[in-house]
Amino acid sequence: MKRTAFTMIELVFVIVILGILAAVAMPRLNATRDDARISAVSHMVMVGISEIGSYAMANGRTEDDLTVMSNSIGTLISKGDAANTGIKSVAVHMGGVADCITIDVNTTATMEILNVKSNNNGVSSLCDALQSTVNWNQYPMQIRGESVVR
Repeated sequence: MKRTAFTMIELVFVIVILGILAAVAMPRLNATRDDARISAVSHMVMVGISEIGSYAMANGRTEDDLTVMSNSIGTLISKGDAANTGIKSVAVHMGGVADCITIDVNTTATMEILNVKSNNNGVSSLCDALQSTVNWNQYPMQIRGESVVR
């Protein structure tokens, strides 16, 4: 009678090959997951900024809580990707940097300015990647006041 079972050596070779494949695939999987997270957070940040500007234009004022003006900012906060840091201010987290991007509205008697700032200083490549998705030339942006045209 002929045995059709695998030998111990064949099983070891299969396990070694699977280990090598896993070692090659895991970094790519992690990079893909990071890219997806950066893309999702970036989208929410940009939509949130747009919503804040639209709210100010439509209502002629802003609120102390940015989540009232933007569902996207509220979603970022509820998912733990951002936190309120004061009146009219939110910090977006990425790559271990608690304030990778800061969004705030400065209010004076005659105008309101939307500021979007980067606070990474090269500490995190994930934060750098998120910051690279923002067009920094647009900020600060006046969202209410005499020179804003409806």
